[in-house]
Amino acid sequence: MTPSQPIETATNADLRGSWLALQRAALRARQIAAQTGTAVVVMRNGVLEHVYPQAGQASSLPDAASVHGKPT
Repeated sequence: MTPSQPIETATNADLRGSWLALQRAALRARQIAAQTGTAVVVMRNGVLEHVYPQAGQASSLPDAASVHGKPT
């Protein structure tokens, strides 16, 4: 098995930009969840959790970088 390379070094520009796109999508999902009272499912320490953000607290949920250890 070949060691994984950082996505930032991919030769495909779409692939290089995909991590930032995923972060933007996650932020928007948190904002919508806060507005609608919907749970956001996150994984912490291998355990799935349902988090119900309050309006104005969407940014306090763990972001993808802190959950998956990727650079921001």
